[in-house]
Amino acid sequence: MNKPELLLPAGDFEKLKFAFQYGADAVYAGVPAFSLRARENDFKIDGVKEAIDYTHELGKKIYLTVNIFPHNAKLEPLKRAIASMAELKPDAFIMADPGVIYFAKEICPQIPIHLSTQANNINWASVKFWKEQGISRIILSRELSLREVKKIHEMVPDVELEFFVHGSICMAYSGRCLLSNYMSYRDANQGTCAHSCRWQYKVYKGEEHNPEYEVVANEDEMTHEGVYDPVYKPLEGTFYLEEQQRPGEFLEADEDEFGTYIMNSRDLCAVEYLQELKDAGVSSFKVEGRSKSIYYAASVARTYRRAIDEMEHGIKPTFDCVTELAKTANRGFIPGFLVSNPKEKAQWYEKNVQLQTHEFVGVIREMMPDGLARMEVRNRIEKGQEIEVFFPDFSMDFTQPIDLMKNRKDEVVDVAHGGAGDIFIKLEKDTFPGVMIRKKR
Repeated sequence: MNKPELLLPAGDFEKLKFAFQYGADAVYAGVPAFSLRARENDFKIDGVKEAIDYTHELGKKIYLTVNIFPHNAKLEPLKRAIASMAELKPDAFIMADPGVIYFAKEICPQIPIHLSTQANNINWASVKFWKEQGISRIILSRELSLREVKKIHEMVPDVELEFFVHGSICMAYSGRCLLSNYMSYRDANQGTCAHSCRWQYKVYKGEEHNPEYEVVANEDEMTHEGVYDPVYKPLEGTFYLEEQQRPGEFLEADEDEFGTYIMNSRDLCAVEYLQELKDAGVSSFKVEGRSKSIYYAASVARTYRRAIDEMEHGIKPTFDCVTELAKTANRGFIPGFLVSNPKEKAQWYEKNVQLQTHEFVGVIREMMPDGLARMEVRNRIEKGQEIEVFFPDFSMDFTQPIDLMKNRKDEVVDVAHGGAGDIFIKLEKDTFPGVMIRKKR
């Protein structure tokens, strides 16, 4: 089997560039009206053309997402959009709705179609059916175990399998969520999810009009370099949720021995299972996160790039991948359903907070003739703070204190803030545009 593809999200052109600079083999992107990340997606048709041309100049691949479930009113504009995008020659479309696939096959049969995870492929018979409809790749549901993935590959060996290995997990089954529509009238399957599952809720036990508060979780225990493992006190019977911005409105929910599902999911991290996934037949490792930052794209891409490369060379991992990934935004990691059903450990009941151990400070945009580096500041930085300078190649990373910072007026400053403009800093080693700076939280 060939070396698995590392597939990164590209919510805009800048993220696409950083994904490739830091190790991605391919990216996926989409135009707002027809993608499940409509509100966070900055691509328009003209931007998509630029992205496709740039990608192909690098000898890499780009897949366009058209994975909404459209109502009748969207069908005609969708057909026109498919025709326009097809002219740009993407490497594949990612689709879920049978009607949309029907249109694509009719309009541009030469462009491969990858079946979105939204289609909920969880068995080999479904995969075989879609293969016979001309689908070249299946993006499997996150809810599958390694054993199930392997069985699918054994039964349908001549279809490509793609699997999510990192990123946010929806609290609903592979993204089929009704909570956002119920709470804020934003349909997740139309691309406008409000992420209601991440909102702050109080949990009550008792009668709806006379609730009695009961704590859900009693403590946190540190288990691994900033990654927490909350200890839960499960409720039994019927209880009620009160959303922070809707005081006095109690949403009835039932909890059984497996827990409560309208809650905050932890994040997927399968970096320690890449060999097992490859052996099971997965040919593309997919990272979630089109709405996340360039820092996330770069850090996650280079970590999985190194892990894949070492795996392919039969090298025992030479660094702690999980600790490295914990430097990015996360809610605590679990390996999804790969080994077993995570049950109560799938959600973090106490609060929605990022557990990352490091903070993105800025990105180097230009090297100046005087030896200083022009840095776009993303978060506060102070003179004397120790920073970590990280590159696409781990071997080039270094740490140093900030000894000199200047503003655009060539004035020495002690503090710089994100959003207040670029600064010029003195770095102890050579660097180049695109290199990133972070600090410990």
